[in-house]
Parts: sequence; C-alpha cells; structure tokens
Amino acid sequence: MADFQDAQTVQTTVAPARVEVPESKKKVPRAKKAKAELVKPARKNGAKPAPPAAEAPAAAKTARKTYSEKERAQKLAQIEKSIAGGATSKIAVGQAGISEQTYYYWKRAAAPSSDSGDLRDLVALEEENKRLKSLLADRLRKENAELKRKLGLA
Repeated sequence: MADFQDAQTVQTTVAPARVEVPESKKKVPRAKKAKAELVKPARKNGAKPAPPAAEAPAAAKTARKTYSEKERAQKLAQIEKSIAGGATSKIAVGQAGISEQTYYYWKRAAAPSSDSGDLRDLVALEEENKRLKSLLADRLRKENAELKRKLGLA
C-alpha cells in the first residue's frame, strides 16, 4: 500500500507543475506568413486569359493616395458628368479611380462649401429686400402726406 500512496503523491505534484508551465510562457509574436499569389483557374471554353496589364489597375486601387482639393473637385466633376451621361455611380467612381465610400465622403465634405456661397447670396438678398421695403415705405408716406395736403386734411 505504500507504493499506492507514493504514486498518488507523485501524481499530485506533477499536475500543478503542468498548470504553471503555460502561465509562465511569455507571448512571442508570430512570424508573418508569406502571402500566396492568387492563381486563376484555367478557362473551360478555351478563351484567352486577360492580359496582365488589366490586373495592374486593381493593384493601384489598393495603394493609398492623397488628393488635393483641386484634384478632388475634378474627380467629383468627372463622376457627376459620367452619371449625367447615364453611367451608374459604381461604374463612374471606378473610372475615376476612387472607392464609392471616398466619393460619398468627398461629396458630403464639398457640399457645405458650395452651400456657404448660397447662404451668402440669401443673406445679401434679404438685406436688399429690407432696404427696398424701407424705400417703398418712405415713398408711400410722402405720397400719403401730399394727398392729405391736397385734400386739406392735414
């Protein structure tokens, strides 16, 4: 029976040692895996595959580029012209070389700047309207006073 008790003590001392080993391990960053190139499947109908030049624009879309305000305005105008010509927004944006999300972001950001000119025009029109109303009121007062004088009421 002594052997059985020794075996139990050995088992109990071994179990905590196993639990401590994973806790004491330090996290080591994994090595980056090399990205495998995508291979297109062979065509069944015997059609020739697209030339490699057609794949180049797809790679260019992934590269991030910063556009100036002038370039953004030109691209937005180009897209609006394409859409007016009957193209879908998705196709027009693709031809311009930007994503749909970027297009809508630029469009939203550009809208307040163009509206601010409209707002200035509205304020100017309101001021002119106020000035013209006061001129009209002065003329009507003068005419009213003249008519009263001619009728002998004043």
